[in-house]
Amino acid sequence: MMKFNRIAGNESAPAIQKDVIARSRKLRRKRLLRQNLPLFIMFAPVLIYFLLFKYGPILGLVIAFKQYSLAGGVFGSPWVGMANFEMLFNTPQMLNIIRNTLMLSVLQVVVGFPLPILLAILLNEVRKSWFKKSVQTLVYLPHFFSWVVIAGIVIAMLSMESGIINVWVQKLTGDVYPFLYEPVAWVAVLLASGVWKTTGFSAIIYLAALSAINPSLYESASMDGANKFRQIWHVTLPGISGTIILMLILSMGQIMEVGFDQVFMLQNSVVAGVSEVISTYVYKIGLLGAQYSVTTALGFFESLVGLVLVLTANWIARRFNRGLW
Repeated sequence: MMKFNRIAGNESAPAIQKDVIARSRKLRRKRLLRQNLPLFIMFAPVLIYFLLFKYGPILGLVIAFKQYSLAGGVFGSPWVGMANFEMLFNTPQMLNIIRNTLMLSVLQVVVGFPLPILLAILLNEVRKSWFKKSVQTLVYLPHFFSWVVIAGIVIAMLSMESGIINVWVQKLTGDVYPFLYEPVAWVAVLLASGVWKTTGFSAIIYLAALSAINPSLYESASMDGANKFRQIWHVTLPGISGTIILMLILSMGQIMEVGFDQVFMLQNSVVAGVSEVISTYVYKIGLLGAQYSVTTALGFFESLVGLVLVLTANWIARRFNRGLW
């Protein structure tokens, strides 16, 4: 009888031990919950915001597969499957719109991406505090102007009739130049205005990354005989390479998104062949033309391309141990 009780006791010991471990884990979770409850309360508005305004609207993508009408609503409109996508890509100008979007986006990345890095490095090397602050203020200021204001400034400067630049061009050459009506010149103006507005503010991220570099690295490089350019190449750029790759991966997700405000405010019918992009087409066809299903399908396609580009860029970065995730 004693032998049976001893065996039964030995068999129940692991069960009791598991029960004790489970209870201790439960108590630990409760204690952590009580400790972090203020943080959860602070995080709740952010979570609610993203659920309502970021993840909730994703359900509206079902419109892309329906013949949407205001009377039927999202769930009451008839299902048409892939008909909207077929109609979209059978539209004659769609190929040109996608080409314009890709062209302008790639040019904005090629031209606009390196400039904030260069500006941040130059500002980081400035030793005169008053000069550095003055330059920072001047280059940050355009970020706070709306595209309506910037477009007004650009049009006023480049106007063929009274633009100050064309006044000087006419004095030098005897004729004015149609900056806003020549496709190549219009693209250059678009890129230049974008650089002027965004470069200064984008440089803040790289300035923050530069402040985290250990100054002793520069001292060591200087003692080894490295001049300023060598220090930038071997210390500064490797020190902010993680930030550069992160920003590049994020910019890949926006490769199909050309800013609507900038393009819409500067475009005109003469340069429609290069200025009509997805965002302006969605506005004209979706909002003005009330073709909600077609433009939702176009937006869905745009998002899928952006997702593929982000995943591809991150996969390439991971090959060099620099991936975002």
